[in-house]
Amino acid sequence: MILEMKVPSPGESITEVEIAEWLVQEGDYVEKDQAIAEVDSDKATLELPAEASGTITFKAEVGDAVEVGAIVCLIDTSATKPEGGDVPKVAAPTPEVVAAPKVEAVANTTYATGSASPAAKKILSEKGLDSTTIVGTGKDGRITKEDAVKAVPAMGQPTNVEGRGVSRSKLSMLRRKVAERLVAVKNETAMLTTFNEVDMSPIFELRKQYKETFKEKHGVGLGFMSFFTLAVVRALKLFPSVNSMIDGKEMISYDFCDISIAVSGPKGLMVPVIRNAEDLSFRGVESEVKRLAILARDGHITVDEMTGGTFTITNGGVFGSMLSTPIINPPQSAILGMHNIVERPVAIDGKVEIRPIMYVALSYDHRIIDGRESVGFLVAVKEALENPQEFLMNEDVIKALEL
Repeated sequence: MILEMKVPSPGESITEVEIAEWLVQEGDYVEKDQAIAEVDSDKATLELPAEASGTITFKAEVGDAVEVGAIVCLIDTSATKPEGGDVPKVAAPTPEVVAAPKVEAVANTTYATGSASPAAKKILSEKGLDSTTIVGTGKDGRITKEDAVKAVPAMGQPTNVEGRGVSRSKLSMLRRKVAERLVAVKNETAMLTTFNEVDMSPIFELRKQYKETFKEKHGVGLGFMSFFTLAVVRALKLFPSVNSMIDGKEMISYDFCDISIAVSGPKGLMVPVIRNAEDLSFRGVESEVKRLAILARDGHITVDEMTGGTFTITNGGVFGSMLSTPIINPPQSAILGMHNIVERPVAIDGKVEIRPIMYVALSYDHRIIDGRESVGFLVAVKEALENPQEFLMNEDVIKALEL
């Protein structure tokens, strides 16, 4: 029996996927539920499991865009599993092939060789390209308008110089979708960024005093993300417009906080969501961050785990960023950017002291978030981070950390 395997729907609103990689060879014997391929959607890279055991025949190649519901491969369920782990291959017919003689195109070298037509000259001039770097495909090597249109600026490096390689690779569907969304955000929102700085000394002291006990008790580290997440939850309650988004002519506000956390995965940036962060403790946030980060790293995160956030936190500091203007994660209306922590001189009670300082940035959609709300929100985050015992722990550190 031949089983037609069709592309399952990875999630709502996804209509096609791209074959990123086949994890087996054509003709291999595969077991039911064995991962046979990785497919890219516009939100994540997912594994495709075999629906039955048998030998496999591909119906799509790596890089092909395949609609949801389309046949991606065939599985011959009547095939017998090979003994000793040998993999049978599909017996393809081998007809005798006679190679056609190779024909070399020869162009006459004349006064026209390398010269550009008037239209081509205009295009090359606009692109800032030298006609001597272009190989013409017209009669006798003349540079045509089409040659000029296809010509790509070489960033100051002549394309015909030996020893300088240029590679070209197709962007994954995930990367292409991210690019489209980022450009759309810049074009379709009134994005503005406000900045502040946070003295991380109080958090440093708490982590120094309790991180070992916290890890022994809960099996996860006491990192910065739990402090920032709970500070954001508090600020979102104080400024609900930041926890809102635009839908056409309406503004949708939420009474819950689903916090998206930007993490770097093997396929690029992923943004899993911590659901109902307002109900989580320090232990709860750290456990969720660890769980989602592992799923993203191993490529096992699902589309559902990366959709539906109401606010995003991104940490460029792990890569050494001092300051940035993060781009909003649509359809959300705001994003908080964390950065690296650097010892800087600051004025404390009229004296200069060295403190660990982090610059923070809030990018927001000015269409629904005014300056008062955006600045107030970021000040509230700063306030909670610089006074965590008062604003995040209700003056009871032991209870807050569940020690």
